[in-house]
Amino acid sequence: MTGLSTILIVVGLFLLGGVYSFAKQGLPKGVVVLLAIGAGMALTAGVLRLDVWS
Repeated sequence: MTGLSTILIVVGLFLLGGVYSFAKQGLPKGVVVLLAIGAGMALTAGVLRLDVWS
């Protein structure tokens, strides 16, 4: 299942880039916080699903 882990990590990094972009543009804090939570969850799920860590 390393393919799914890779996809989750890439999606998390993509969302993290969105957090930086949205914060720089001055969007509402709620949107930025929700996107940051989603990015953190995707990155955490991707790292935990890696065979190296289990």
